[in-house]
Amino acid sequence: MSRGRSDGSQKKRIVASLCVVAIFLGFLYVYNGSIFGSQNTGSSALEYGSKSLKKLGASYLGADDDSDGKQDESSSSVVKQGDVGDDIVPKNYPVCDDRHSELIPCLDRHLIYQMRLKLDLSLMEHYERHCPPPERRLNCLIPPPPGYKIPIKWPHSRDEVWKANIPHTHLANEKSDQNWMVVKGEKIVFPGGGTHFHNGADKYIAAIANMLNFTDNNLNNEGNLRTVLDVGCGVASFGAYLLSSDIIAMSLAPNDVHQNQIQFALERGIPAYLGVLGTKRLPYPSRSFELAHCSRCRIDWIQRDGILLLELDRLLRPGGYFAYSSPEAYAQDEEDRRIWRVMSALVGRMCWRIAAKKDQTVIWQKPLTNDCYMEREPGTQPPLCQSDDDPDAVWGVNMETCITPYSEHDHKAKGSELALWPARLTSPPPRLADLGFSNEMFEKDTELWQRRVENYWNLLKPKVSSNTVRNVMDMKANMGSFGAALRSKDVWVMNVVPHDGPNTLKIVYDRGLIGSTHNWCEAYSTYPRTFDLLHAWTVFSDLEKKDCSLEDLLIEMDRMLRPTGFVIIRDKQNVIDYVKKYLTALHWEAVATADSSSDSSDRDGNEVVFVIQKKLWLTAEL
Repeated sequence: MSRGRSDGSQKKRIVASLCVVAIFLGFLYVYNGSIFGSQNTGSSALEYGSKSLKKLGASYLGADDDSDGKQDESSSSVVKQGDVGDDIVPKNYPVCDDRHSELIPCLDRHLIYQMRLKLDLSLMEHYERHCPPPERRLNCLIPPPPGYKIPIKWPHSRDEVWKANIPHTHLANEKSDQNWMVVKGEKIVFPGGGTHFHNGADKYIAAIANMLNFTDNNLNNEGNLRTVLDVGCGVASFGAYLLSSDIIAMSLAPNDVHQNQIQFALERGIPAYLGVLGTKRLPYPSRSFELAHCSRCRIDWIQRDGILLLELDRLLRPGGYFAYSSPEAYAQDEEDRRIWRVMSALVGRMCWRIAAKKDQTVIWQKPLTNDCYMEREPGTQPPLCQSDDDPDAVWGVNMETCITPYSEHDHKAKGSELALWPARLTSPPPRLADLGFSNEMFEKDTELWQRRVENYWNLLKPKVSSNTVRNVMDMKANMGSFGAALRSKDVWVMNVVPHDGPNTLKIVYDRGLIGSTHNWCEAYSTYPRTFDLLHAWTVFSDLEKKDCSLEDLLIEMDRMLRPTGFVIIRDKQNVIDYVKKYLTALHWEAVATADSSSDSSDRDGNEVVFVIQKKLWLTAEL
């Protein structure tokens, strides 16, 4: 019998099998149609059983299912940028895979691995921002971890958080001898210790002030010292204890092997940002900080001709300080002594001088004028930056191995000319002129936002008490007047200035506030569930003019917002109508709407204020 030949009975069996398959596929088609039809009834996802919502993003972490990482198109009706005002309403958003509960889209090492990016690990490029292309974005909601609780309120949150909210105890074990954090039952407690201040950040801060001979060992130096950059901040206890001295710190650390240190900081209610001293400038303008601090931050400061120290130099104000606590400062062995010699020589050529040195800590001070730079021998390294280098250009800009000299005006002023804190919050800063703003414009903007914030709080009154809100983000801060108007509230504000608009972030810092540059076409460098309140003033209208997705921005805002947190959108009516279509899909609910046209003193009377609150939902409920 030749191979491949079949008789009549075989043919009958094949035909019968095909009939069975056809019937089965027909049944499956009808069944699936009924399932998908039942999902598109417009009900909230909270009402669905756990099997009716697909969890997305497994392939993003290297799993086999959902291999292309795209959203199941049946799960929602996607409204594109140009669809504002159309009748397309998204029915629901799927929930991301549980493993994404701490996803930071532009700082995700799984994505870097999958995209096979060729990064230089020695330069820390793998800790810098690398955002997913549009086709790899997860169009789904980030779930909170199992057992998530509404965060403990400030000021108690400085010292304790719910373990369920950040279920990581790695640092408690690794740093057990340094008093970073301790697990106690359902809570994680922060005794205030650090690598070089086991006995508490408060005593360490007082010791630094004492080294500098500041009055009453108070580091704020009678209002002269207000903004601090803490690099390699750990869980940000240094920044936490500065707050009582009327000092605000930008606590900075990468999303690295020290698990979730910035997430702990933000959960505690302490200002913090995910970033790294790698190859790109930090997203802050020049002359932003009076003090930079590194306590055993494990940064190689002498690498690449001192490029990282030169980045600190760019960020420090005239006469600013760098407090450095590290073994090199007290030279225990030959390698420490070698590093100390090289580092001392480098900062000397940068014209920094030792202001104080004691035990494990040295404090250098940056010069007030250009005199020292002019007195250096020709060819001295590092050189001065070229006159066409903009020290305030930061978004995606590479660091430079050069010293940023002062302008002729700043050189003659011999300082930043800033008022003492808190007067500087409402005093027109000298750098207004850099942007073509007058003192009158600044004062009117301050008064305008004072009224607006009072109106916001009246709208929020039924929902908030004195400690409801702690972490606030102003998504388009302009001159920082929204944040300044919150001075009487026990909050801190991350003032965000768009990368492609007027570089007003220097004004924000000159007022004694903090913030960062950002591009809202991308995800922000923070963990999920970070902020209690987001303020979006014409952010959507601005984004409409670009080739970016408004829907992606809504999903990103939901990622950043804590459950029960608030969004205040101030924009045109068509934007408000657009956002309203997504409330059910995002599990947000409208709180209040107000038409600013009723206020004749408001120059933007055609804007509408829309207040929203995010519901608390857990994956187990879906």
